[in-house]
Amino acid sequence: MARMSTWWLFRRLKTRVWAVKRIGRALKLFLPMTRDVLRGNFRPIPWSAFGLMALALAYLVMPFDLIPDFLVMIGIVDDVLIVGWLLNRVDDQLSEYRTWKYAKETPAASSHSPS
Repeated sequence: MARMSTWWLFRRLKTRVWAVKRIGRALKLFLPMTRDVLRGNFRPIPWSAFGLMALALAYLVMPFDLIPDFLVMIGIVDDVLIVGWLLNRVDDQLSEYRTWKYAKETPAASSHSPS
């Protein structure tokens, strides 16, 4: 039974590669965005992204969940799904920052022309 549920989980994750990529992108961009906000380089402050990230971290560390972690496979899947969903929402909230950051980097890279 556990083997079948593990196989099902891996198959399900494989079909959801786009979500895993968005989660990774959100985590990769969140720390630089936080640094730019604290330094005053990026405004307006994306409060919803900070709130969703705090909620995701709180859900991971809080001892109570929707499904308790002592139900090993189901409890862990519960954490992965909810935190993954929250990080996916964080990625949505970072679109304005992503546009600002990459627009800022692109002209600097193209302005270095050979003399």
